[in-house]
Amino acid sequence: MAAAAGAFSMQEVLDAFQKCVTEQREVLLEPYLSGWRGLIRFLQSLGAVFSFICKDAVAKVQIMEGHCRGQQKEQYVSLQSMVQHELAAGLAELRARSDSGCRTVLRLHRALRWLQLFLEGLRSARRDARTSVICSDSYNASLAAHHPWVIRKAATVAFCALPPRDTFLETMNVGPPEAAVAMLGEAIPYIGDVYSITQELFAQHKLLDLP
Repeated sequence: MAAAAGAFSMQEVLDAFQKCVTEQREVLLEPYLSGWRGLIRFLQSLGAVFSFICKDAVAKVQIMEGHCRGQQKEQYVSLQSMVQHELAAGLAELRARSDSGCRTVLRLHRALRWLQLFLEGLRSARRDARTSVICSDSYNASLAAHHPWVIRKAATVAFCALPPRDTFLETMNVGPPEAAVAMLGEAIPYIGDVYSITQELFAQHKLLDLP
């Protein structure tokens, strides 16, 4: 089920994150970024509500695309090869770089946790559940800890404008809400797997608090 040009498709996100993890449990960066491009289209389809996260995600994906297509692209095939390459110069050197792949992926990683929780909340919630509450709870359990008070306040207000759950599910372009729920049931474990591997790798190398 191909997505129209520029349109969001949950199938596209599912396919990308499904291709992310190799048999050796490496996270491939090209499908990771492809999955993120799909998630960004999803957020953009919901209007200005998520603009504060969208703009940052777009910028971070562009930085990573630069690394993956640059002169040292062979070092940026997987998350593991990127970490090994960037840590070779030392952790202090890495912490001083604002455009490093590790710092950039860390920001996407934190946002991915929020989206994972949010999509799982949408999937498992009752039909009459308030989307704004699901979104706020997911945000408070993930991204909020990394945002200043002003952004947290603006986000909480913005979430109040979210559409009802069924309307939300229909934006996933896979048919009726029931079909979207089934698709989320397939996609979320793959997203969760990528998140878990990244979390473990970054924790192992003390990269979870890069400035």
